[in-house]
Amino acid sequence: MPTINPLVSPDEFVGLEGLTHLCSGGEAPWLKRQAKVYDEFCRLKSDSYRGRDSLFEHLDGCRRKVGQLWGVDSQRISFMPSAAEGMNWLARGLDWQAGDNIVTTNLEFPSVAYAWKNLPERGVEIRLVPHRDWQISEQDLLNTADNRTRVLAVSQVSFYTGQNLDIQALAKGLAGSETLLAVDATHASGVIDVPAEVTDLCVSSCYKWLLATHGTAPCYLSEKAEHLAQATTFGWRNLDVWPAQGAERTFPVAEFQMPEKLEPGNPAMAIIMFLEESLGLLLDVGIERIEKHALDLSQMIDQGLEDLGLKVITPSERQQRSGNTCFLDSNAEATRKRLEKENVLIWGEYGRMRASGHLYNSSGDVTRLLDALETTRHQN
Repeated sequence: MPTINPLVSPDEFVGLEGLTHLCSGGEAPWLKRQAKVYDEFCRLKSDSYRGRDSLFEHLDGCRRKVGQLWGVDSQRISFMPSAAEGMNWLARGLDWQAGDNIVTTNLEFPSVAYAWKNLPERGVEIRLVPHRDWQISEQDLLNTADNRTRVLAVSQVSFYTGQNLDIQALAKGLAGSETLLAVDATHASGVIDVPAEVTDLCVSSCYKWLLATHGTAPCYLSEKAEHLAQATTFGWRNLDVWPAQGAERTFPVAEFQMPEKLEPGNPAMAIIMFLEESLGLLLDVGIERIEKHALDLSQMIDQGLEDLGLKVITPSERQQRSGNTCFLDSNAEATRKRLEKENVLIWGEYGRMRASGHLYNSSGDVTRLLDALETTRHQN
C-alpha cells in the first residue's frame, strides 16, 4: 500500500487524538483555529454600528471566497439557511403550469427529491430516474427530460454511493433549452471541483467537506434562473426600503437582485465567519490538491474493501469518484457501532457504509479502517 500523508495535520482539529476519522461526508471535525473566529465574532457583536459594519465585511469576504472556490462571480452567491432551501426556492418561485415536469433520481437525497412535493397537485409530474446497480446514468437523466422539463435536479455527488455525476455533460445536454440545472454540491464542495458556472442553481451545506457547521448554505444563482424564478420571501435586505422609504411603508416596493435577492433577512453571521475561515484553509491548500488526495484515498479504500469481499457501490472509474467510498452492509448501524469501539469513525445507515477521506486523512487511516473491518466483521 502506498504512503499517503495528510495535507493538513489532524492536530489542527479538535478531538482527533487516537481516532481514525473517516466521516467528513457526515460530520467533519472542527478546526481548532475556529476558536479565535468565535472570539472575534463576540467582540464585533458587542461593538454596535462599528461591529455590524465589520460583520458585513466578513459576509462579503466569505462571498468572495465561495466565488473563488466555485469559479463564479461572487455577486451571484447568496447565503441560505440550508441546502434544502435552495431547491425549495426554485419550487416556490417558478411559474408552474399543468403538464410541466421535474427530472431527478430515485436515489436522491430527500431535500433534492422532495423539494417539489406539493407540485403534483398543480398538475406537475416528478420523474424519478432509476439507478442501474446503484449508478445513475447522465444519459438516462437527459433522455427523461423533454420540452416541458422545468428543472433537472441532482446532487453532484451521491450521499448514498459517492458517485460524482458529470455536471458538465448534463449542462451540455440541456444547452439551448429552458430547463434549469439545479445541483446540490454538499458532498462535492470542499473536496472536489464544483463546476457551478454551468449550473443554474448550485447550493451546498457547510458542515461536511467545507469544514464549517450548520446554519448557512452558499447558493449560486445564474442570470437565467434569476430571470425565470420569482423571490417568494421578502425582508429588509432584499427590498429597496432602507433608507429609501424611511420609517413609513408604502407600495409598490422595488426588489434587489443578486446577491441580496436570496437574503431577505440577516444571514447567520457567526456561521459565515466560521465558513470564511475554513474556506481560507481550503483555498490555501488548493482544491486540485485536495481532490487528488481524496481520490487517491478513495481508490485505496476501494481496493481494500474489494479484498475483504465487500460489495462496493462507488464507481470504479476515477472521474466518477469523490471523497466518499461506499459499500453495502445490511447491518450498517451495527457495523458502525462496532467500528466506533475500535476508535474508527465512518458513516453507516440505510444498508450501506460510507468512508470519507479528506485532507487530514492518511493511508494509515485506511489501514486502520480495513484492519478494524476485518477484526469486527464476524462479530455479533
